[in-house]
Amino acid sequence: MATGKINVSVDNIFPLIKKFLYSDHEIFLRELVSNATDATLKLKHLTSIGEAKVEYGNPMIEVKVDKEGKKIHLIDQGIGMTEEEVKKYINEVAFSGAEEFLNKYEDGAKDTGIIGHFGLGFYSSFMVANKVEIITKSYKDEPAVHWSCDGSPKFTIKKAKKEDRGTEIVLHIAEDSTEFLEESRITELLKKYNKFMPIPIKFGTKTETLPKPEGAKEEDPAPTKEVDNIINNPNPAWTKQPTDLKDEDYSGFYRELYPMQFEEPLFHIHLNVDYPFNLTGILYFPKLTNDLNIQKDRIQLYQNQVFVTDNVEGIVPEFLTMLRGVIDSPDIPLNVSRSYLQTDGAVKKISSYITRKVADKLNSLFKNNREDFEQKWNDIKIVIEYGMLSEEKFFEKADKFALYPTVDGAYFTFEELQEKIKDTQTDKDEKLVVLYASDQESQHSYIGAAKAKGYEVLLMDSPIIGHLMQKLETSKEKLSFARVDADHIDNLIKKDDTQISKLSDEEKEKLKTNLEEVISDKSYTVQLEAMDSDASPFIITEPEFMRRMKDMQKTGGGGGMFGMGGMPDMYNLIVNTNHELVGEILNTKTAKKRERLINQSIDLARLSKGLLKGEELTNFIKRSYEMVK
Repeated sequence: MATGKINVSVDNIFPLIKKFLYSDHEIFLRELVSNATDATLKLKHLTSIGEAKVEYGNPMIEVKVDKEGKKIHLIDQGIGMTEEEVKKYINEVAFSGAEEFLNKYEDGAKDTGIIGHFGLGFYSSFMVANKVEIITKSYKDEPAVHWSCDGSPKFTIKKAKKEDRGTEIVLHIAEDSTEFLEESRITELLKKYNKFMPIPIKFGTKTETLPKPEGAKEEDPAPTKEVDNIINNPNPAWTKQPTDLKDEDYSGFYRELYPMQFEEPLFHIHLNVDYPFNLTGILYFPKLTNDLNIQKDRIQLYQNQVFVTDNVEGIVPEFLTMLRGVIDSPDIPLNVSRSYLQTDGAVKKISSYITRKVADKLNSLFKNNREDFEQKWNDIKIVIEYGMLSEEKFFEKADKFALYPTVDGAYFTFEELQEKIKDTQTDKDEKLVVLYASDQESQHSYIGAAKAKGYEVLLMDSPIIGHLMQKLETSKEKLSFARVDADHIDNLIKKDDTQISKLSDEEKEKLKTNLEEVISDKSYTVQLEAMDSDASPFIITEPEFMRRMKDMQKTGGGGGMFGMGGMPDMYNLIVNTNHELVGEILNTKTAKKRERLINQSIDLARLSKGLLKGEELTNFIKRSYEMVK
């Protein structure tokens, strides 16, 4: 048996890098700035432990664009490289100097914030450049080095005249990448990827207005001076301890993240954990609408203050992707381009931690200031309800702070609601039926009927409430929900207010026949009920199960998670046999008048239910005018 070592030919490595290393060529700037940051942070660590006998000072990274010369310069004041190190780190593709550094200084270097992983970041420069130069001088007392490569496996290396410590990368931009010679494009990329890098990044200069000298006239212009234009904030709020921040600091950082967002967030959650993984960040609860999609992809994922993506699916539980803010973790596994998450155990632990932290914060807000929490409920309920539906652990925790508002503006926890309902339902052993309205305006008459009987009516109007009610009914014993216009309501109202019908059995049979002769729509089932004479003569209800399935079909989007085939229309026409109008219909002598009374009465009930539309509504209006006339 023979053994050997596979040799990788590099003859075609550069075309592959240019085409396939990164999905988006703009990443080159992020990678080069990250490398410059690493070089600076390495020097900071070595000076702090006394290994580098140089002055660290106040280093910065500078980006310059030479549009005429078609070049981009990237200059740092970091650790620099010797000729031997250039050969080792640059000429060996995929050798990670950052990884080697972290391994060498394992005890103290883990908190330096060094970014590099794969050793490929530098080669991203060949995606936009047909020639790359490195002019570098090490912090050690060794000559500067000039390395040059034209995008083939061949390179040149010679001594350089550079006097200052650090590295300058010169990119000779290719014809197909001249967009990166525009200052506006570079500004855009630096603000996108490097806005919160830990080392100041200079890009050009800006004019700063100075105070007027003493004795200056009002019309005299204020003096100005040119200063370095620092693109980034090296010390963003999430890198600080919560104890060092005030509410205005969190508000200011929110505006820094979302400069075009004019509404203040409702509250924030500061994430800070170092075991069993490292994660920091700040999440904000904005005012939310009932739209489940429009708010997503506003949380930014960073790795050691380098922007990675705003698609945090997998790390942040789906129900929290409607929030805003920042998450930063060196422990989130990424592939070579730092652009896609590779799901593993660490990601699941991070997701669980975020869920728990958000639940604890909500519970704390509820306990510390319930009145304020109630005022914010309508702006945050969609997140909480979605979380209760999709995350079991969140569902368990939310039982303490999830609120159930009534149509009158009162708020109950589930435990409080149960006690309230028990007082209005006489049979304590039966299932508790929670009445609710989904639209206070269109269900106004039904709400009034239920409240007249002493029942509490909840207002549950979010788009996913049907799914959540199913979950609550499954998890809570002896509980069911019924909308105020559902068929359950009839049994509830009769419970402690039984009425005796004024009609004989023979009259009831005749009335039912009269009604069924006029009603052509077979989706209606006639039910005769003895109710209070002041109650409506005709009420339309819908089987709760069937109505809920239809609502869930809509929110599931037909073919979505809850999608199902078209559900048939089914309604109950409840006829109050004790109402005077019903007695008149029964005793009317002519069939034409009886038919007109039945049609008008049923259409009024349908109008109340929102079922009268199109031609039927037009005919109803025309008939109403004739009757008035």
